[in-house]
Amino acid sequence: MDVHELLIELFGRVTEHVADAVDGLDAAALSRPVVPGTNSVGWLVWHLTRVQDHHVAQLLDGEQEWVTGPWAHRFGLEPDPDNTGYGHTADEVAAVRPDSAGVLLEYYAAVASRTNTFLQGVAPSDLERVVDERWDPPVTLGVRLVSIADDDIQHAGQAAFARGLLDAAPPG
Repeated sequence: MDVHELLIELFGRVTEHVADAVDGLDAAALSRPVVPGTNSVGWLVWHLTRVQDHHVAQLLDGEQEWVTGPWAHRFGLEPDPDNTGYGHTADEVAAVRPDSAGVLLEYYAAVASRTNTFLQGVAPSDLERVVDERWDPPVTLGVRLVSIADDDIQHAGQAAFARGLLDAAPPG
């Protein structure tokens, strides 16, 4: 298995988790926190997608899907390239209101497609390239890709957990 095949396999698992977390939920359920003040399923999937979109766009020295695509208004937000959800307050979490599970899946698919195209060209020697010198030690491409995948997988797991709690809750 080549390094790009391994990375594509890793990021491909996020796609499956995202689909499972949002399948069949309507807009109200996507935005409903299991406990007041916590992250909703919709916010968690939006956030993991925003992180991947933001970071991969930086790696490509390009624009984010969030900014260039039709996404922001379908979440009730502005296309602010810096709004990835980091540090959101409960009110900011509640303001992320996807209009459907479909928009979460479509936005994630657009981001994942670009990520996969990027990953197809990654060679083992690329992984040592420094992509962010603001850290000590500086961040390499390999470390950044692991960081993105780790963040996405953790938030997808949180979304699946929240989904399970929503499904188990009594109606009403």
